[in-house]
Amino acid sequence: MDFEHYLTQSATLLGGRKALAECLGVGASALSNYAKRGDMPATKHALLRHACGAYGMRWDEANACFIPLDTRAGGTKPICLLIITGGIAAYKSLELARRLMDAGYHVRGVMTKSAQEFITPLSLSALTAEKTYTELFSLTDEQEMGHIRLAREADLVLVAPATGNFIAKIATGLADDLATTLCLASDAPLYFAPAMNPVMWAHPATQENCAKLRYRGAVQIGPESGDTACGEIGEGRFAAVPHIIQSLPPLGTLPAESRPLHDKHILITAGPTREPIDGVRYISNSSSGKQGYAIATACANAGAKVTLISGPTELARPQNVTLIPVLTAAQMHQAAHQALDADVAICTAAVADWHVVGASHQKIKKTTTGEPPALELAENPDILKSLSHSDRRPALVIGFAAETDNLIPAAIAKRARKGCDWMMANHISKQAPVFGADDNQLTLIREGEETSWPPASKQALAERLVQEIAEHFETNA
Repeated sequence: MDFEHYLTQSATLLGGRKALAECLGVGASALSNYAKRGDMPATKHALLRHACGAYGMRWDEANACFIPLDTRAGGTKPICLLIITGGIAAYKSLELARRLMDAGYHVRGVMTKSAQEFITPLSLSALTAEKTYTELFSLTDEQEMGHIRLAREADLVLVAPATGNFIAKIATGLADDLATTLCLASDAPLYFAPAMNPVMWAHPATQENCAKLRYRGAVQIGPESGDTACGEIGEGRFAAVPHIIQSLPPLGTLPAESRPLHDKHILITAGPTREPIDGVRYISNSSSGKQGYAIATACANAGAKVTLISGPTELARPQNVTLIPVLTAAQMHQAAHQALDADVAICTAAVADWHVVGASHQKIKKTTTGEPPALELAENPDILKSLSHSDRRPALVIGFAAETDNLIPAAIAKRARKGCDWMMANHISKQAPVFGADDNQLTLIREGEETSWPPASKQALAERLVQEIAEHFETNA
């Protein structure tokens, strides 16, 4: 008999953990041999992970063995109790679960009855490799993982999406199903990401319920403004997945080996450069460095070794980041090449294109004739291009293009001209200022591909870029 079929059928008939142990005695050896030879189909792996998760065990593919989940399942990883409620945004929670795992969280899924109208528990179990819990009064669930234990072992509780109905329940302390009971029984920090129709979101009752939760210490994430599933436009959209993850406890608290960029060295340039005219004047621009610093923070939180080469800014040094302050483009160019070898170079700095030849150390005085001084300009070194063509070129080189006109064509041309792998394009306009702002909108340009990201905070965009980088290395391993 097929092993995973025997496992699931026997466990159903004989009851949970005991049945699993008996099944292991019959087929674990053969299964291990299959896995070690690498000829077990991927579908069998998925089925096996789901079956073992359902009965309190986990299949460790790397070591071809079963691991019991009797103790803290996350090991040193923080456990995120992900509660999915019944809104159309529930389908986005599948992506959220995966990204939480990529970030280093151990995810346990809980779904309300309404949520199961949109996605299935099996979908979530396949992603998390754990049983998805749905019923408060389930004899099997209570034997294997009681709801009190579910609540107590969680390091944080994340309700995403959180419907108006569910928010109202937990705001008033109702506990009429598993999900609401867990919220009431857990002393872990509570995070909730509202998602609903704009009119429902704006209703005073919803606002009062959210205020109650925030007053008690819960953290609200979103919602965002835009088109909603019902066709109306307004505030009520489910927050972007990177923004949700960024709003959770700092990933820097996780063990390094569990983070997606733990073995990578990432070189980042940020901020403006200053090119002296004389002892008091200089050529520069309005870059605040916020996007580059946000990326440095996100990369460090993802476990990377980060070298941040920054022009003058008013920003604090990100934690767990090596900061090299510079002033001029020439200094930034030298520092960038001295920081190699690196796996990734991300050039966000707004580097001055020219410097003044023979800049004076003394202040240039006005002349009696009123004629302005003649300034000779020379081109600065091209940092992005030189890194892209270096003998010690990083495996992935990413540039930024800030343009006022013809954004995408200009960014595509710049990518080809510089020789970098990716180009992040952002438009500068009066309607959507970039320099100094906390929000941004980016388009990721790769070979034959353009992907526009929705407007978001610079930190949320940084988190998304980190995910893209992690996926790039995972795909090209």
